[in-house]
Amino acid sequence: MKIVVDLLGADKGAECIFKGVLQSIKDNDVEFILVGNKADLKMDKLSEETKNRITFIDTNECILNTEEPTFAVRRKKNASIVLAMKELCKEDVDGVISFGSTGAVLVSGLLICGRIEGIERAALTLTVPTNKENMILLDVGANIECTEDILKQFAIMGNIYAKEILNKENPKVALLNIGAEEEKGTKVLKQTYKEIKKLNINFVGNIEARDIFNGDVDVLVCDGFDGNIILKTVEGTAKFILENMKKAIMSSFLSKIGAIFIKSSMKSFKKKLDYKEYGACPMLGLKKVVFKGHGSSDEKAVVSGINSMINYINKDINKKIEDEFKKGEI
Repeated sequence: MKIVVDLLGADKGAECIFKGVLQSIKDNDVEFILVGNKADLKMDKLSEETKNRITFIDTNECILNTEEPTFAVRRKKNASIVLAMKELCKEDVDGVISFGSTGAVLVSGLLICGRIEGIERAALTLTVPTNKENMILLDVGANIECTEDILKQFAIMGNIYAKEILNKENPKVALLNIGAEEEKGTKVLKQTYKEIKKLNINFVGNIEARDIFNGDVDVLVCDGFDGNIILKTVEGTAKFILENMKKAIMSSFLSKIGAIFIKSSMKSFKKKLDYKEYGACPMLGLKKVVFKGHGSSDEKAVVSGINSMINYINKDINKKIEDEFKKGEI
């Protein structure tokens, strides 16, 4: 297996991503093509075996989050994500993972690799914890506005992804809305409900935002605007809860004593809320395997993201999605 890693654009810098790659080399039988500035990394202390599993594409140019993605991808021919996607188009390369600009990853994936035939938009997915098991959320920011056909396609892709990743025989698929009733929501959501209902999937109807973490659904479908708001709200709420719990615990001597007895439980709770545990997620709908990791990823998150990507490739999920859309029944 051969994976391309975009080293540039992450919040913690290329060295952090590089350390994650080195750990992954120890854990997996994978070759890596690293795109970034080789001079910034400490290569001299690496073993010959490790060096033999790394190929470099040298560049110091990257696309920033502040840049307009389409313009930047077209203009910056030597940007790390552009070079990474071009490398991905080679037959012997299995996937790309990046921790840089989401927009740049999406646009370069679309322009350079292209979409699976029959799919209108690629969807950025996320695996999130619930009170029961993990849930697949899509889209979380790639598509701000969606038609009913696009949301229907998200439901199909999410259903396949959940079967493979969550090991669900018949995943429960729901549509994010302001009420559970079929007639609730915008014109697009009302029509989407009718369209998804016709599909041969386990569609359980609408679900409100307050209920999505109950664990009653396996796949939650929404546009990228709502999905991104959910993502950012969850991140902010988790940070708020943990910071205020810490303040409460440290507020008195007795609460500090009590904290000793709940320390392991608190660690478990914090771990469940930590995005590092879930690594990176795929952009479903692209012809090639493209994973996007959190911009603030540390070494642990990089390793987790690469492991998720290896699992995705081994399960040949892209091919399963492609085969579903080839049937022509959608």
